[in-house]
Amino acid sequence: MKRIPNKWLVVISVLFGTFTVILNNSMLNPILPRFIDVFDADAVAVGWILTIFMVSMGMAMPLTGYLGDRFGKKKVYIAGLCLFIAGSVSGLLSQTLGMVIISRAIQGIAGGFMMPIAMALIFNSFPRHERGLAVGVYGVAAMVAPAIGPTVGGLIIQFLDWPWLFAFNIPFGVLGLMLSVKFLEPTETHPEKKFDYIGFGMITLGIGAVLFALGRGRELEMLADPLNLTLIIAGLAAIAAFVMYENRQDDPLLNLSVFKVPTYSVSILVTSAASIGLFSGIFLLPLLIQVVYGLNEVMTGLLFLPAAAASGIFMSIGGRLLDKKGPRYVVPPGLAIMAAATIGLGMLTTHTPYWLILLLNSVRGIGMGMGNMPATTSGMNSIPEHLVAQGSAMNNIIRQISSSLGIVFFSIYYEVRRAQVVSSPDMDMQAATLQTLNEAFLVSAAVLLLALPFSFVLKGVQDDKA
Repeated sequence: MKRIPNKWLVVISVLFGTFTVILNNSMLNPILPRFIDVFDADAVAVGWILTIFMVSMGMAMPLTGYLGDRFGKKKVYIAGLCLFIAGSVSGLLSQTLGMVIISRAIQGIAGGFMMPIAMALIFNSFPRHERGLAVGVYGVAAMVAPAIGPTVGGLIIQFLDWPWLFAFNIPFGVLGLMLSVKFLEPTETHPEKKFDYIGFGMITLGIGAVLFALGRGRELEMLADPLNLTLIIAGLAAIAAFVMYENRQDDPLLNLSVFKVPTYSVSILVTSAASIGLFSGIFLLPLLIQVVYGLNEVMTGLLFLPAAAASGIFMSIGGRLLDKKGPRYVVPPGLAIMAAATIGLGMLTTHTPYWLILLLNSVRGIGMGMGNMPATTSGMNSIPEHLVAQGSAMNNIIRQISSSLGIVFFSIYYEVRRAQVVSSPDMDMQAATLQTLNEAFLVSAAVLLLALPFSFVLKGVQDDKA
């Protein structure tokens, strides 16, 4: 460890914790039917295992800027990691579905503290011209964990009982905690900083209502439910009120002036499009492999592994290019590659071989690695240093909402469009499903292509020197 520079020990420390948080969430996605049997519950009740995590994480994130400035980023990150380990222990020992859901809420709050602060700690440890590679290495957690989580979860549930899904987190969390205590550098604190209770109430209610509505609205009937529509409208109104209120405050909970920086605002747009592209694949590809081609869960999981590896490798390569050349040499090519491979997935037939789908998804991983984290880094580099924690929190909040929105959109599109297509003459369920999925991939590609022109607006530290 002594030979590794301290700044890279910071990356390694936060990598363990954040990778465990994201992996845990994605491990549970394919396992929900097992909980229905274990607790003799319905799908709506079990769905809370995912919904409560997403909602509690989104509601905790706005606090991280204040907490990091008030108590120090290291303390907040370590507190979040301790809370996540506690939630994992609680999940391991749970005897009822209610306790599992409470445990997931604890994990979500912990993740909400950890994710934005992890990025801020890395930015505090590296100069601007080295952050691309650092964030690229760290980004393995954000991009690779969702891809391999279903495979890991499937293997655990096949050979062990469900509590091991929570036990799996504990050793990695404890290791991350030990590394964080030892290697994370304390940051400056501002004990005099006051808490914005009114702003926190507005943004918490707004984000919580929107994420809750999106979490339970995976079907058209549910999304159109009066309660859901009311939650979405009320949530958006609360967020709008928060924006107007915060712009009048001298010491706001979230400093929205960062959105006046073009590179930061565009980076949010680009990463939101990339997140929609990522999660559309995570949702659509299992349907393609299992429903259309009749392959099993193992083959579905294997489909994501090369893409995860490609994403991790090219995230580091993209980070190096970002540091040396700037975002315009990395982000636009990344989005273009991801869009092209997604278009390829929109052209499949019932006779398409498995290896070609695997190849196209791997190419998507390359594009994701080049397009996502470098865009985030260039955006964060463009804002003042004292706003990094708040900028990271807003980046994570918007990414969370856009990912949820993407999954809801593609869930409803799949449900509604497949019903329309299968009603056509001479159209069986396999062909209708394939056509629907092809169209959905083309929509996902269109979102990426719409973001592509904006990516040329991104500026890097190289532009500042010019």
